[in-house]
Amino acid sequence: MRRAIFAGTFDPVTNGHLDLVERALELFDEVVVAVAVGNHKETLFSHDDRVSMFSEATRHLSGIKATPFRGLLVDFAHEQSIHVVVRGLRMVSDFEYEYQMALMNRKLDTRFETVFLMPSARYTFLNSTVIKEIGLHGGRLDGLVPDVVKERFRERLS
Repeated sequence: MRRAIFAGTFDPVTNGHLDLVERALELFDEVVVAVAVGNHKETLFSHDDRVSMFSEATRHLSGIKATPFRGLLVDFAHEQSIHVVVRGLRMVSDFEYEYQMALMNRKLDTRFETVFLMPSARYTFLNSTVIKEIGLHGGRLDGLVPDVVKERFRERLS
């Protein structure tokens, strides 16, 4: 079975994330969505909320498993017996950071590979930071996030 990890903070999950994970399923039999503790980021949603939102948003897909993770991605990959991570590249500026991370991960584990996917054009502008800003100010999130995320923002604002 071909397996890959799709890792991120996902605070919150967006339709861009879903686009990438669905396209990763065309390449892999199973995609483990590794929802990271926001060690270097302050998150709006709790770790449990982020895992459950991703799980709910992908429950219609087979081959997806959202799970929490902490620490180094390569260590998590060892635990899962997976040697491939899928990363999204929206724009050229993403490439510098992602390339550096891919090389470091390979330095830590020579078997570790990174597969870069570009999102559909309609999601290139989308990121979780922008979504949080819109959501916290009561803006419309239609077409940007799954329904579960819209519901969680409504709950926060009420």
